[in-house]
Amino acid sequence: MATGRLSRTFVRMVSTGTPASSLVSPKTPMPPRAVTRLGGGAGALSSRRESHGFYKDVETRPRVLITGALGQLGPGLAQILRDRFGRDNVIMSDINKASDAVLESGPFLYADIMDMRALREICVNYEIDWLVHFGALLSAVGESNVPLAMQVNIEGVHNALEVARQYKMKLFLPSTIGAFGPDSPRDPTPDLCIQRPRTIYGVSKVHAELMGEYYHHKFGLDFRSLRYPGVISTDLPGGGTTDYALHMFHDALTTKVHHCYLRPDTRLPMMYIDDLLTATANFMQAPDRALRMRTYNIGSVDFTPEELAAEIRKYVPDLEIVYKPDHRQEIADSWPQRFSFVSAEQDWGYRPLYDLSGMCEIMIQSLLPKYKSAGRVKEEVKE
Repeated sequence: MATGRLSRTFVRMVSTGTPASSLVSPKTPMPPRAVTRLGGGAGALSSRRESHGFYKDVETRPRVLITGALGQLGPGLAQILRDRFGRDNVIMSDINKASDAVLESGPFLYADIMDMRALREICVNYEIDWLVHFGALLSAVGESNVPLAMQVNIEGVHNALEVARQYKMKLFLPSTIGAFGPDSPRDPTPDLCIQRPRTIYGVSKVHAELMGEYYHHKFGLDFRSLRYPGVISTDLPGGGTTDYALHMFHDALTTKVHHCYLRPDTRLPMMYIDDLLTATANFMQAPDRALRMRTYNIGSVDFTPEELAAEIRKYVPDLEIVYKPDHRQEIADSWPQRFSFVSAEQDWGYRPLYDLSGMCEIMIQSLLPKYKSAGRVKEEVKE
């Protein structure tokens, strides 16, 4: 199998606001720590697809670039896609430094979605077929820095759309329950209805949905998007309004006291991360002819903080919840209480697996050993 050194493109950090720096030539040797090897041989595999004996069919073995891949969703989706398409066909990228585990799991590039030239170079050098754009600022974080949220969530989307159009790639941009607003029907919320969100995060996601639709109809771009509900996973919270649920699991096992920033009766749609990532991968592989729309709702369960606490108390009976609603309550009150995802079920076979009980069981089973090994678990936790 042919070998060569993986090229590495370095770009500016998005938060600096400074002009893009010059790019490192693909032929310039990188320090050993910066190099991620492609392929299973003794050397690094060339980025050229003809060097991959297994890489022939774009439909069955696409080469995928994931931006913002070090967030809550990127590592899990990369693993699913690598299992399906091959380790070296899925390239993770981010503006942050990758951990040893990420670097050892497969190809990783340091890249910034705000640098159009760098993004083009990556897509050309590695002959990208699918672009999965996860880079974004979430709802609560975005409200605290609106100019940065506009830069990342809107300008970054424009760059992704243009690069995908120029190089005829399939583009996935996730959307959110935050794309709806107080004028939207909340119980349930259908795929197509009035939106009018009240946060910059939501506004930017509606903008992305509509721009994707436009690029699909104007240029034939294979644009796809899923509106994600709150995501439940063992990762630390990333600044979203639905993250109270993640905090509650962690607090239950450590302090047994959770300070909730939402009212006890605040109902929001949620889903376990494994369901979400599997749905995303399946949606990307769904035949285009099966899709009646470009953006779909998906979900699994809906619950309130009070209902979640009751389920967690099956494992931590003396969990205490202190309710102190803050500015995030207003955001939650403008969002859907339940999602309708009938269209996803009918069009491309979406089927979530985890209900509230199953989700809580796997969360406790996953988190408990980690906190036990760190000596942080309170007594009387039922396994």
